Amino acid sequence: MEQESILNRFLVEIFHELLRREDEAIAAGGYPELSSREMDVIKTVCAASDQENSSREIAQRLRITAGTLSAAAKALERKGYLRRRRDHQDKRIVHLEATDAGRQANAFHEEFHRRMIHSVLEQLSPEEAHAFAKALETIAAFFQNAGQR
Repeated sequence: MEQESILNRFLVEIFHELLRREDEAIAAGGYPELSSREMDVIKTVCAASDQENSSREIAQRLRITAGTLSAAAKALERKGYLRRRRDHQDKRIVHLEATDAGRQANAFHEEFHRRMIHSVLEQLSPEEAHAFAKALETIAAFFQNAGQR
């Protein structure tokens, strides 16, 4: 019973706390106009190659609808973090590219995550860190496969 309570607390409370702290760090880091969800869009666009940066492909990677991505991309373009451009051969296709400001925001966000992970891992022994990572992989696999049942 205690393990169920701990797992429930992690999945509900800690998840929300992590998102809240991430939003606070983003604002404190000089990006108060960005949310953690917008940072996820920027991160995905930055990680995409020129051949994989269509709105459709980015939306699939983020597991969001094309309409949701379109609204986010429009807002991020207005804020100066992304550029949208039509494909030269097929005007129906929109490609997303990070601006310099978008790449800087992404670098800040990656550093935040690096520091967060380092802070957690320094509290654990190597054996505990291995078991923790394995448990999180199992949880992630469960949620990734939950929609396929």
